Amino acid sequence: MKNNDQKKANRLINEKSPYLLQHAYNPVDWHPWGEEAFKKAKEEDKPIFLSIGYSTCHWCHVMEKESFEDREVADLLNQDFISIKVDREERPDLDQIYMTACQAMTGQGGWPLTVFMTAEKKPFFAATYLPKHSRQGISGLLEFLPKLIEIWRGDREQVEQSAQEIAEALRKHARGDLPGTEKSAERKLPDKDLLNNAYRQLAGSYDGANGGFGDAPKFPAPHQLNFLLSYWKRTGSDEALDMAVNTLKAMHRGGIFDQLGYGMHRYSVDRQWLVPHFEKMLYDQATTAAAALEAFQASGDPEMADFARKIFSYVLAELASPEGGFYSAEDADSEGEEGTFYVWNREEIIELLGSERGRLVADYLGVTEKGNFEKGKSVLHLVQDAEDFAAERGISTADLAEILEESRAVLLQARAQRERPFRDDKIITAWNGMIISALARGAVVLGETGYAESADRAADFILEKMVSGEGLLYRRYRVGEAAIPAFLEDYAFLARGLLELYQATFDSRRLEQAYQLTMAMDRLLNRGDGKLKLSTSNDIIADLPVIAETYDGAMPSCVSVSVANYLKLGRLLRQNSLVEKGEALLSAQDDMLKRFPTGHTALLVALDYALSPPEELIITGQAGSEAVMEMAASARNSFRPHLDLLFCPVGDSGEGDIIFELCPFLKDIKAPGEGATAQYCRDMRCLAPVTSAEELEALLAE
Repeated sequence: MKNNDQKKANRLINEKSPYLLQHAYNPVDWHPWGEEAFKKAKEEDKPIFLSIGYSTCHWCHVMEKESFEDREVADLLNQDFISIKVDREERPDLDQIYMTACQAMTGQGGWPLTVFMTAEKKPFFAATYLPKHSRQGISGLLEFLPKLIEIWRGDREQVEQSAQEIAEALRKHARGDLPGTEKSAERKLPDKDLLNNAYRQLAGSYDGANGGFGDAPKFPAPHQLNFLLSYWKRTGSDEALDMAVNTLKAMHRGGIFDQLGYGMHRYSVDRQWLVPHFEKMLYDQATTAAAALEAFQASGDPEMADFARKIFSYVLAELASPEGGFYSAEDADSEGEEGTFYVWNREEIIELLGSERGRLVADYLGVTEKGNFEKGKSVLHLVQDAEDFAAERGISTADLAEILEESRAVLLQARAQRERPFRDDKIITAWNGMIISALARGAVVLGETGYAESADRAADFILEKMVSGEGLLYRRYRVGEAAIPAFLEDYAFLARGLLELYQATFDSRRLEQAYQLTMAMDRLLNRGDGKLKLSTSNDIIADLPVIAETYDGAMPSCVSVSVANYLKLGRLLRQNSLVEKGEALLSAQDDMLKRFPTGHTALLVALDYALSPPEELIITGQAGSEAVMEMAASARNSFRPHLDLLFCPVGDSGEGDIIFELCPFLKDIKAPGEGATAQYCRDMRCLAPVTSAEELEALLAE
């Protein structure tokens, strides 16, 4: 944190958000979002200067250092504007609304997001990063702020008219009143042609040389890989499987992955996955690990399992809180520059490891004399397969692996002496739901029970510390305070995490909790017209509904996750009304899916599930018994995205289990004499039960 000795704090000093606290000693008279700021703007007849960012945002840091810490800029803002700071990770609804406005006005978006608006919260001008002085065609604040306030005072009617027009455009966007989006009165579930169209478009943009899709910059976008894997399962397309696995391998071996401490960086600035934007977000760890696990199940490639294990290693070491939840992110910057913590020059490595070993390791990790980053330094990446590299150097693969692991420990110890990037230690419900999902899946696929235990602790933490007296979720927890009513993504991702945790542990409480959260979400946020509300808040522009977007961004769309939850719970609990809710949401998106399928791949994964005949496996036996665990392992040893597992406990282990309230039909299942049985059902037809893991594996392989 910055040295704030002898500096005067502004209003942000009372906030919990690390991003807001980073600005608490700026000379800008910042307000948090709230009625106090808008009342003051109205009373003093001043426009609002709204700045939205997040704690690990590199250009947010640049703008703060250049402008918000500068007395000259601060004086202009304090004199003529009411300045508001917002953490986009705490308030995704505000970010969505004003980012939509920025994109509509400028054709682009990003963070920091800069918005000028009226006291009625209506924007009339927007931009992203603005420097102190004008340069390279970008207006500087010192020149721009006086011009804007001149327009505010001299042509208020035009400003108010522009603000009103933009507000109405935002309302139309929220209502879906856009050209080409007319909906048929009679809706039906989209057909599988949409899946084929999406696949063809993804295949057309696939980078065969480097993995991934399109040109630079490249983002991980694991939801696209999830879609390719589900498409492979549906069609048997080897190309779909190869695209997914090869993309994950390219990321695993590239600079976008921290080759020493592990964990995914945010994105790659080039098409080779070499030089990343260095921040590490919890959600990227969760979604990438989950995709690697599915790829391992589908392909059997051990590198995919290794990739997932490394990501979990980083998350559990660096982002796990002592209380059980998981922190949000680590910054890209340290020592005032981006990437400093992560990059190396060749001399450093040789000095630490010795001449012979140092040169070998530097060569393997792509560290050259010239460097591939700034100031002659290099981002570590794997230059070729370990087997090929070892053969060229005349050593065995096993010896190379031993050398690399010993060297990694030395380099990690040296790196630990550097200034570590700032860690954002707020706990966000949605992102914790995502890592709970990934860890639960990891426990199943990799046979690591410790992952399920970590997921259990996180789930317990959220459900104990981040729930109101009325049983509703909070969005954020930090320094003992849970705050901000949860958004759609919080309900959706946590419910999915609990569903995955049930499938991994057969703990019936998790299934009930997922159901209760989904019903709360349905009650609060499902409008019943094919749209889901993003939030219950009403503190933005009057009469502006905040509708959840259906397209995928850095994370899968929360609408897609909500659809998947409805469908899965409906099938597991045999509640057709839930299935119908999921299908209704899918049907309402038919036009959008046709127009932009590759932007909705997470929703297409849910569609693939909806179009597939229900598959169910009911395992019966003593809870925790070896026979039950062997049965479960047989069901999970390959990629079966449509197969839902239920566990029916018998004897003392089933006494009073809530599963019989959730799934009354389980009461009719006969208990095995000993061991365990598994009954496979597809499309409402059940086969005869099997009594051994070997029989089950053979049955599922047919």
